Amino acid sequence: MTGIVFDITEFAVHDGPGLRTTVFLKGCPLRCAWCHNPEGLTAEPQILRSAAGERLAGRIYEAGELAALLARQADLLRGSGGGVTFSGGEPLAQAAFVSEVIDRLGDTHVVLDTSGQAEAEAFERLASRCGLVYFDVKLIDAEHHRQWTGVDNAAILANLARLPALGVPFVIRVPLVPTVTDMPANLAAIAQLAAGLPGLLRVDLLPYNRAAGGKYPACGLEFAPHYPEEQPVNANTSAFEALGVPVRVT
Repeated sequence: MTGIVFDITEFAVHDGPGLRTTVFLKGCPLRCAWCHNPEGLTAEPQILRSAAGERLAGRIYEAGELAALLARQADLLRGSGGGVTFSGGEPLAQAAFVSEVIDRLGDTHVVLDTSGQAEAEAFERLASRCGLVYFDVKLIDAEHHRQWTGVDNAAILANLARLPALGVPFVIRVPLVPTVTDMPANLAAIAQLAAGLPGLLRVDLLPYNRAAGGKYPACGLEFAPHYPEEQPVNANTSAFEALGVPVRVT
């Protein structure tokens, strides 16, 4: 079993509890207008070209090879209350590969950082092997979701609804994008969705990444957000607090 990884970040502190090694998988079914990892969109390895030169984004690993690499720091990560996080791109796009890697990691704590866009079988297969799921919820309105990400959110919301039955604790994460995801009506709808979900630890409101467009030229892509990128985001938590939903602005 092989998979394609475009980056591995060691000693990460924002991708789950404790110190973590974060593995970024190639390939994503979404095309979010604000994506800050455009080198993770395509499934194949690609050459990035910039003023600093060329570099390859995407290396093929065998499952055992990647597990062995991650295991080298397992004791240190466990000692900090940390572990391994699989992100992307979209790790669900390589669910079979990631599942096999996790099966070789023993008792290492694993976080799945996902958009939730996948068939139910792939989602359940991977999420059930993890100790924690970071689940992105961007937009509740299906047409708005399609407009800004390229797909509707039917599969995403269905997989979110499956999480409580899997018994895996999870965090809903909302990337705040000015005039898109941060609108009061959207935040209120997310709060309604989150209220009372068994297993939900909290909702994280994530800041907008104004450096998102910097990688696009190296990928041969144009960054065209079509929203007021410099406008401060609305990080009002009142809709969540009114429903008793734990919420954090990161």
